[in-house]
Amino acid sequence: MMRTAVLLSCLAVASPLAAQGPVTAHYRAVADRIIGAALADSAAYARLGVLVDTFGNRLSGSDNLEHAIDWIIAEMGKDGLANVRGEPAMVPVWVRGAESAELVAPRPMPLPMLGLGGSVATPPDGITAEVLVVSSFADLEAHGDEARGKIVLFDVPFTNYGETVQYRVNGAVAAARHGAVASLIRSVTPNSQRTPHTGVMLYVDSVTKIPHAALTVEDAMMLHRMQDRGERIVVRLRMSARTLPDRESRNVMGELVGSERPDEVVVMGGHIDSWDVGQGAMDDGGGVVAAWEALRVLQRLGLRPRRTIRVVGWTNEENGSRGGIAYRDAHRDALDRHVLAIESDAGVFAPHGFGFTGSDSALAIVQQVGALLEGIGSGRITRGGGGSDIGPIMREGVPGMGLDVDETRYFWYHHTDADMLDKLDPREMALCVASLAVMAYVVADLPAPLPR
Repeated sequence: MMRTAVLLSCLAVASPLAAQGPVTAHYRAVADRIIGAALADSAAYARLGVLVDTFGNRLSGSDNLEHAIDWIIAEMGKDGLANVRGEPAMVPVWVRGAESAELVAPRPMPLPMLGLGGSVATPPDGITAEVLVVSSFADLEAHGDEARGKIVLFDVPFTNYGETVQYRVNGAVAAARHGAVASLIRSVTPNSQRTPHTGVMLYVDSVTKIPHAALTVEDAMMLHRMQDRGERIVVRLRMSARTLPDRESRNVMGELVGSERPDEVVVMGGHIDSWDVGQGAMDDGGGVVAAWEALRVLQRLGLRPRRTIRVVGWTNEENGSRGGIAYRDAHRDALDRHVLAIESDAGVFAPHGFGFTGSDSALAIVQQVGALLEGIGSGRITRGGGGSDIGPIMREGVPGMGLDVDETRYFWYHHTDADMLDKLDPREMALCVASLAVMAYVVADLPAPLPR
């Protein structure tokens, strides 16, 4: 009782500098035990392999996704986790269908492509049209008169994801406003081996919906060079994509119930859905399984924090974020008792630490928790972090945190056929497990909840 009283007193100190140390000192031994157990084997990597090899990619609305959720529920039950369940969420259903692109002039050749999620189809015979290549939205505006009746190709080099992805999301609307019959983008990636990248795109009701697809970096650059030489470029695009009625899916979850305050919750996880290419191992099967394994590590060690830790595999992050919204709605009355939300959705590569969004006093506390992870290189806690799935509850005031990893290779494979298990490393994934387990356990066990 005396140690708890002293710790509570130290946590109440207003100055972050004055509060450096008590949490670290109090939890050092147990954190080292957690780290040792997490790094003792490659259980997380092995389990991820079973998930992605068995069920493959898991687009919202697909049987693959629902079968994967069934399997997770069964496995969490075998693990002995508490309150294992699937909570319903209605999700959109977009089906890619057959698709192709080919260069017709100045010479015939196939063009690897991926339709963008939510795109409409071409007519059954496809669209054959001249191509106008532009390098930005401003470039399109400057040459808008030339776009009518053509396929607009946005050949935009990757700067960062937030900037460059705007062409994937909004390119079809911009091109259609100038009378284009279809739009293409250079895949959103800094590195390519002639692999196209898919992802979500949007329409607006006031603008004609035109087909929208991604070409490879190499081919977009080639078509741009052809245009610069004054050559006439013609492409034939065929897409049979369709959108079906919404289907019920589920957020899947299991818990380690708190010993003293079970109604107070630390929630962590990632999204179980993926795009319909590759295996969704990196994005984001690894995030879900790492959080799940973090809970199993705590359970194996017999550690039961004061508060409940809930692991969630959210559904439909990729093309609707309906899972995060459904979670918020289902738990709205309990959000004031959600102490922290943690998301892992950047690949389970070597972790550097966490980005945190919350009060200054809460930041000072989680920075002390971060100090427990310095020995494995994941102790850096910076301001600003979260994720798409926890965004809805963060906007209701729940402090949020995102696992910060080495993203050097993440966008090389993002939303491609190359997102498969081999892109991940068992040791790096185990480090992510250790980082998530320590952060979740300590915050869930603190005498007082993180101050908002």
